[in-house]
Amino acid sequence: MQRNTVISICKALAIILMVIGHADAPDAISAFLYEFHMPVFFITAGYFFSLKYLHDETTFVKKRFKGLYVPFLQWSIFFLIIHNWMFDLGILNEQYGNWSGGVTHPYSWHQMQQNLWNMVTAMGGYDQFLCGAFWFFRGLLVASIAYLIIYKGIDYWMGKSGRLSPHRELLAPIGVCVLMLLIAAWKTSEGLRIIPLIQGGYREIMGTFFFGCGFLFRKWEQHYRATWWITILFAVIVYLFSKYLTANMNWRSSFIQFISLPVPAVCGFLMTYNIARWCDKRDGCLKRFLVFCGDNTLPIFVFHIISYKVVSLLKIWYYDLDFAQIGCHMVIHEHAKEDFFWILYTIVGVGIPLGWTWCHQHIKKRLTPPSA
Repeated sequence: MQRNTVISICKALAIILMVIGHADAPDAISAFLYEFHMPVFFITAGYFFSLKYLHDETTFVKKRFKGLYVPFLQWSIFFLIIHNWMFDLGILNEQYGNWSGGVTHPYSWHQMQQNLWNMVTAMGGYDQFLCGAFWFFRGLLVASIAYLIIYKGIDYWMGKSGRLSPHRELLAPIGVCVLMLLIAAWKTSEGLRIIPLIQGGYREIMGTFFFGCGFLFRKWEQHYRATWWITILFAVIVYLFSKYLTANMNWRSSFIQFISLPVPAVCGFLMTYNIARWCDKRDGCLKRFLVFCGDNTLPIFVFHIISYKVVSLLKIWYYDLDFAQIGCHMVIHEHAKEDFFWILYTIVGVGIPLGWTWCHQHIKKRLTPPSA
């Protein structure tokens, strides 16, 4: 049976957009893609949720921990270990930092231990300047498990009531999504925090909602018709929101930002899905690259920020800047809104992790003896 690669291409487009957003792209581009590029990852994850896990919760939780918690812990500890070494190399410094002026500092022995505790117990404590996208691991882990638990609870209640039993496969996921929107509205309107969750839980709540959207989309996918005119319409909707009601999955989102997010996020996913279907129908280098990219988003998540430093060296040479600006997070901000270095940052932020992954896979394949 031929593999359906459309969702892999969706993930590839989303990860490329994430790298563009982190590369200090022009404001209009950044505002547009931030409306939907992270929700796409939650939606594509929910797309693959199977009802069999309602009766095999242990397998689902194990898979989620293996696919999200383990790589988070592995790479956050790696960057924790090299954090102070990055100061010795000049990659990080206490002079240059993020766009708002914040800088990072070397860790004391106590701080390293506390960060390790935070990583293990709360999936926090990661190096913000080298691992700025790592919140996603926690967000998707919590969202996917929360979706399973709430879906199972609603499904059980409907089964007990009897009257809604024939429609459980449709009403239960809708119920999860509606409940998450109500909780998010309550949280953002009152400024509440879920204390056990680093950053307060907004991303996890909305992640659960988008996870449910992905599951629902798969149920309706066979009835969905992708056309260019509807793709353009979705793009226009996302653009209008990005211009007049800007929102994203910022953990400090206000109530207005919350109510501004679901529509452009879902429209952005459908736009991405339509483009992915168009790419999937055309065999060639572009499709092979996007499928490989979508199948290997993890190394891009982990290494795109450190890969940016290669371009920062070039930018320092080109503009004759202070070498210490290599410590800027995530990229060098000087001249960022007037030049096109964001394109080079994007190419390198995607290319280096994927190139390393491709080489590693081929070397491993060559060294692996053929099965008997």
